[in-house]
Amino acid sequence: MSERHPRSLRRRYLRLATINIMATVSVPLAGLVDTAILGHLEDIRFLAGVALGSIVFDYVYWTFGFLRMGTTGTTAQAMGGGDIKAVYLTLYRGLFLALSIGTALVVLQVPIRIGGFAVLSGAEGVEAAGVAYFNARVWGAPATLCSFVLIGWFLGREESGRVLLITVGANVSNIILDYVFVLGFGLAAFGAGLATMISQYLAVVIGLILFWKSRESRPWLWGEILDRHGLTSLMRLNRDILFRTLGLITALSLFTNLSSVLGTTVLAANAILLRVQYLASHFIDGAAFATESLAGTFRGQGDPKGLLKLLRLSLVVGFACALGFAVLVVIAPGFLYPLLTSHQEVVEVATRFGYWLIPVLLFGSAAYIYDGFFLGLTAGRVLRNSMLFSTILIFGSVAWVAVARGDNHILWLAMTLWMVSRAATLSWASRSLLREAQSTWEPCR
Repeated sequence: MSERHPRSLRRRYLRLATINIMATVSVPLAGLVDTAILGHLEDIRFLAGVALGSIVFDYVYWTFGFLRMGTTGTTAQAMGGGDIKAVYLTLYRGLFLALSIGTALVVLQVPIRIGGFAVLSGAEGVEAAGVAYFNARVWGAPATLCSFVLIGWFLGREESGRVLLITVGANVSNIILDYVFVLGFGLAAFGAGLATMISQYLAVVIGLILFWKSRESRPWLWGEILDRHGLTSLMRLNRDILFRTLGLITALSLFTNLSSVLGTTVLAANAILLRVQYLASHFIDGAAFATESLAGTFRGQGDPKGLLKLLRLSLVVGFACALGFAVLVVIAPGFLYPLLTSHQEVVEVATRFGYWLIPVLLFGSAAYIYDGFFLGLTAGRVLRNSMLFSTILIFGSVAWVAVARGDNHILWLAMTLWMVSRAATLSWASRSLLREAQSTWEPCR
C-alpha cells in the first residue's frame, strides 16, 4: 500500500463496496417497482412490451457504456499517479462526447425505433406497448449518457458517497413518477418510459451540483477538451470496451427475444427472473465497482502486489453476495414472484425455471468481479476477446438448440454456460497479466 492510502485494503475496499452496493441496488429496485406496477395491470402485454422496449435501450445505452467504464479506469489511474490535469480532462472530454452522442440519438430516434423493433419478435399488442415506452424514454438520452460520465468519474475518485446520492435520488424519483404516471394517470407503458426519462435528468442535476460544491480547485482546461490527440486516445481506449459491451447486450437481448419465441407467458416469466438476477448483479456490481476504482489506483501507483490482494478479496465478496441471493431463490420463490405479478400462470412458469438463477448467479459473480478488475486497468482487449468468445461460440450455439427444441431449460443452460465461459477466460487472463506486471509495471505519471 502506498503512503497516500495508509488504511488497510480490506477496510478501504469494504467501505467503497458497501456504499456502491447501496447506490447500485437502487437501480434494479426501481426496475422491480416498474415490473410490479406493470405486472399488476389487467393486461399482461404492458409488462411484456416494456421488456421488449428495454432491449432497444439496452443496445442504445449499453453500447455507449464505455462512457462510464472508460472514465472510471482512466480517472482512477490518473488519481493513483497524481495527475490532476488528466483527472479533469477525463471528465470534460467524457461529458462532451456524452452530450454529442445523446443529442444525435434524439435526432435519430425514428430510424432507431423502426430498426430496433423490426428485429424483435413480439405480438402486435406487445410491440405497441414497447413503442410507447420507447417514445417517452428516448428523450432522456443526453441525460443518461452524461450521468454515465459523472458516475464513472466519481467512482474513479473513490467518491462513492456522491454516486449514492445521484443514483438514489434519481431512482426514488423514478419510483414516485412510475406510480403517478402509470397508476395515477393511467399511462401504462408510456408512463413508465416518461418516469425513467425525467429521473435521468434529475441524476445529471444532482451530479453537477455535487461537482460544483467540491472544495477542490478545478482546472477548467477548456482549450484542451477538443485536442485531437486527446480525443483520439480516448476513443481508441474505449473501442475494445465498446465491442465487449455489444457482446454483452447481444447475449442478454437474444435471451429475451428468444424467450418471446417460446410464448408470451414464458417471456413474462423470464423477464421476472431476469429482474431478480438484475437485482443480484447490482449487489455484486457494488463490489465490482470498488474493484474497478482500486484496480485503477493500484495501476497508477505501479503496485501489482496490492492488485493481487484486491482481486482475491473481491472474488470472495462477490461470491458471498451471489450466495445470499441463491439461498433466497431456494427458500422463498412463493413469496418473491407473486410480488412482481398477479398472473398465476406467470408465477408458475417463473417458479419452474427459477432454480437456474443459482448457477447463473454463482458463476456470474466471478465474471462481474473480473469485469471490474480489467476495466480498472483499462484492459479492454481482454474483456472484448472473452465476451465475444463466450457470446458467439458458447451462448449462441446453445441458445440455437434451445429455440430449435422449444425448451426454456436449454435457454437457461445457455445463460449459465455463458457466465462460466466469461469467468474462466478472464481468470486465465488475470494470471498472465499479474505475472507480467511483477516485472514491467511503473507508476503512471
